Amino acid sequence: MEVIFLKDVKGSGKKGEIKNVSDGYAKNFLIKNGLAKLASSEVKSEVQSQNEAKAYHYQQDKAKATEQAQKMQNTPIKIPAKVGENGKIFGSITTKEIADAYAKLGYEFDKRKVMLKDPIKTLGTYKVEIKLFDGVTAKVTVQVVKE
Repeated sequence: MEVIFLKDVKGSGKKGEIKNVSDGYAKNFLIKNGLAKLASSEVKSEVQSQNEAKAYHYQQDKAKATEQAQKMQNTPIKIPAKVGENGKIFGSITTKEIADAYAKLGYEFDKRKVMLKDPIKTLGTYKVEIKLFDGVTAKVTVQVVKE
């Protein structure tokens, strides 16, 4: 029996997937518990159009993220920090500070997307990766300057 999964079912299928399963499994478990429904031709075409729309939006979002990454790579930021006698800064430059600096320039992204290998604790210029989208990473320049 061909069914369309309405929810993810471990070991059977993911949401929106169309699969052949045994009649008893479909009737007694999947359909009864609202995890799947019978795959008619109308429902199949509806799912196919939803998948096409999802793929289209994914490509649009990826193109937008790629364009944003290009602009960000060409826009270095300066972050002022309080400095002690030996050139070390008080505390460290956090992912939030980097995200906020880019937010002031109009680039919105979550601070968890900033990938710092080590905390920034001294003045200087650093290369930082920001994962904007699945497969799209911006390598930006962050300059830490004396406040």
